Amino acid sequence: MTDRRSGAGEASTPDAGPSRRRVRSLRDRLEGRLLTALAVVTSLTLVVAFYYPVGTVLIEAVVVDGVATLAVFAELVRDPFYFGELARLFAGESPIAVARALLGPDRRLGIVGFTAYQAALSTVASVALGLPAAYLLARFEFPGRRTLRSLTIVPFVLPSIMVAVGFVATFGTNGTLNAVLSALGLPPVDLMFSLQAIVIAHAFYNAPLVARVTTAAWESVDARAVETARSLGAGPARAFRDVVAPQVYPAVLTGAALTFVFTFGTFPIVLALGGFQLATVEVFVYRLVRDLSYAEAAALAIVELVISLGVLLAYLRYEARNTVNARGARPLPRRPLLPAAPSAREVLPRVGLAAYAVVAAVLFLAPIGSMVLASVTGGDGALTLEHYRFLVDRQRTGAAFQVRPWPAIRNSLAFASAATLMALPMGVVVAVLTTRRYRGRKLVDAAAMAPLAVSGIVVGLGLLRGLVFGVEVAGWRIAATGAVAIVVAHAVAGYPFVVRTVAPGLEGLDRSLIESARALGASRARVIRDVELPLVWPGVVAGAAFAFAVSIGEFTATVVLATGADAYTMPVAIERFIGRRLGPATAMGVVLLVVTGLSFVVIERLGGEHRGL
Repeated sequence: MTDRRSGAGEASTPDAGPSRRRVRSLRDRLEGRLLTALAVVTSLTLVVAFYYPVGTVLIEAVVVDGVATLAVFAELVRDPFYFGELARLFAGESPIAVARALLGPDRRLGIVGFTAYQAALSTVASVALGLPAAYLLARFEFPGRRTLRSLTIVPFVLPSIMVAVGFVATFGTNGTLNAVLSALGLPPVDLMFSLQAIVIAHAFYNAPLVARVTTAAWESVDARAVETARSLGAGPARAFRDVVAPQVYPAVLTGAALTFVFTFGTFPIVLALGGFQLATVEVFVYRLVRDLSYAEAAALAIVELVISLGVLLAYLRYEARNTVNARGARPLPRRPLLPAAPSAREVLPRVGLAAYAVVAAVLFLAPIGSMVLASVTGGDGALTLEHYRFLVDRQRTGAAFQVRPWPAIRNSLAFASAATLMALPMGVVVAVLTTRRYRGRKLVDAAAMAPLAVSGIVVGLGLLRGLVFGVEVAGWRIAATGAVAIVVAHAVAGYPFVVRTVAPGLEGLDRSLIESARALGASRARVIRDVELPLVWPGVVAGAAFAFAVSIGEFTATVVLATGADAYTMPVAIERFIGRRLGPATAMGVVLLVVTGLSFVVIERLGGEHRGL
């Protein structure tokens, strides 16, 4: 009996072995094609959700009344209103005469020139304010450092309409700043509707972004390289200049490039704090769309897109050439914020940081603090919860057509969750594709990052006229609700941030781990799932935080698509409250601030430290 069982077992072994090998081979083939399938799905999603809607809007610049023409472009580039003195160059005048006019005191910049000028000023201000914060976070240890680092990106994702309210409450004629100056016997300042207000607001948004990317680079500097330089006789200044600075300044330039792109395409901040007298390209695109001048709006949007994509492509090429592999690096030790032994060398940097903290408090905390104060202050200046009670009463007794707080909160959270679930796999797939070595990788990277450079108004208008109004496909009319279009728009806006947080981690992985896994028979998809993604998981979680917060605060495309009472979000509710009562708008802004801040702190605590944004 035992022999028969043994014989049966021996006889069955040859049949089971090939069967298992066939199953394993089939599984490996399926896993090997999974990445290709995900790449195809992601590409189709981008075509449907981004490239096709944007293309239908932009094509109106070159197709007028069914005829292809460049007449709209020719008229646009020769118009001094848009291109200033450069319009004379496009009209055929001598380059020398145009150069003299540009260098003269009465030069005209035009809308495009002014947009680039304010973006350049905003970039300089953002870098100047972001670098001291990066120095503080990267080189000093103090209670709450990690939380403060997590919160550095919150201003970047706050809705611009809420920031505008905070800036009016702070820097307006009757704002907090003038109240403090009056109490000190100093003359008031008038910053509203000025270039200074626009630059300060842009610095509020983008200085934390510069601080964040620079902090990550500073923390990746290998302490052993600094110690080697010091042992060879280099002083602290020389070691910083020759070892630390070359590894930090690529991140500074990265933050500057992103800041320029974001501020070149600015819209709500300029409209709220500058008005049409200081309008940018994006503001005039919005104005032309509102006036139904679609051809001119599309041509102007293409000019904006070409400039933004040019800067973005230069940034991507620079990032690829200057990627620093920090694997195995021992970070520089952080010093306590309070020095143990007071000396000039220890005290002077901290005095500078204290002065910077005062400036940062005025710039970053005052607008938010003024908004919070306005939400609990009545018309007579007394503390009150009247504005919050108004929100509660509006929720309980408001009509269906009125803006109510709970649907706005619910929609924002639902849209942000859905957009994150859509943006996260898209961003991870694109990050994997853009960190592989193959011909045309830079083109794929630039095409994937295009949503960062495209006007939110153009994206919203394209989705409205395409996805919401419906398109004919093979005799079938396909249409979606405004809520679906908003989720799509938010996912398209958020997934590039997933790419930018995951890609640096993938670039810095130890290739020997991947090669070893492949040598042991793991398929490409399994290596990504079991080796690469677990190692870059903090970056994936950080990307999810970005996508969630970007969706929570997105306003430009949402205000175009939120056509019904079932689709408005917290930023849209704030904008509608502002037109009637400022107090409830500030109360709603505080709710949005709490939701955004908690989402970043909680998600980043779950994800841990990461490289990239």
